Amino acid sequence: MSPLRFLTFGAGAIGTYIGGSLALAGQRVVFVEQPNAVEELRRRGLVLDLTLAKNRLLSGTHHLSSVEFCASLAEALERGPFDIAIYALKSFDTAAFLEAIGDLSAALPPILCLSNGVDNEPDLAAALGPQRVIAGTVTSSVGRRAVGDIVLERLRGVGVAGSGMEAERLVAALDAAGLNARLFPSAADMKWSKMLTNLPANASAAILDMTPAEVFAHPGLFRLEMAMLGEALAVMRALGIRVIDLPGAPVRALALGTRLPEVIARPLMRKAVGGGRGGKMPSFHIDLRGGRGRSEVEWLNGAVVRYGERAGVPTPVNRLLTETLLALTRAEMPLETFSRQPEKFLALAK
Repeated sequence: MSPLRFLTFGAGAIGTYIGGSLALAGQRVVFVEQPNAVEELRRRGLVLDLTLAKNRLLSGTHHLSSVEFCASLAEALERGPFDIAIYALKSFDTAAFLEAIGDLSAALPPILCLSNGVDNEPDLAAALGPQRVIAGTVTSSVGRRAVGDIVLERLRGVGVAGSGMEAERLVAALDAAGLNARLFPSAADMKWSKMLTNLPANASAAILDMTPAEVFAHPGLFRLEMAMLGEALAVMRALGIRVIDLPGAPVRALALGTRLPEVIARPLMRKAVGGGRGGKMPSFHIDLRGGRGRSEVEWLNGAVVRYGERAGVPTPVNRLLTETLLALTRAEMPLETFSRQPEKFLALAK
């Protein structure tokens, strides 16, 4: 099988992990990054700590100096043509991305979207055409030490939705790069199931400045989290979307936890969610406490609310989490409002 040519948008955690692993496996990869980061990347190259990789040929720490970096999409396209583009930006960056590519959109190859949430693929497809967007997920936990410098914290895998020889060829390339890739027939089942894994103790940890393990150790917060997941599952049922297991992620067991007695479910969920992110705080907490001024909660808990409205399913807990975290993110209330004050926050949910 001949190598594929990949165009990767951004050298963040997932972009570096996926694009760097593909380059390490012999695929041609060109990165598009911000101009101020390109100079550093050209000087230093990519750094991938893949000590936990199962593929022994790719395990260890790697410094890749042969990868190409471009400061603009126009510059990158001159080095094409490409077979696939890797898109793994934050959900709140998608609108700006589509605006930035402008007239160059016609020159783009099909895009494999690995962003969290369930709205990025529809937004990309509306602008680029549905046949040019491939839904994907990453369940592995990856830490970012600097631009183009990552550590694989927990190896799980990559999901790709689709069928046919081109999809199989893409999955084969990802799998050969040690990414533990798997093909799924339903994009909706795959993306919503991945979103279920992103929801637990994500918004609440950010709002309360507590670790996921602390959230699930608190009886009231545990019940709030179970109610939040129950709402998401009810929306999925109303939309005819199935809960499925993803590479390294037993999502059906997570869904089952919402139906178990609390005395059994709470210690299991505390262990699963507390250790599932490789020991780091959830992304909402990192974005909020890092002062980014933006949050993906609109594309996760907020998506549950939006789709719930369309399906006629009430989602009060997801709405509370979304609106509270957005208010904190936008500095409409001080960060300390609910910091380590679960009872004060739970009073809002009554």
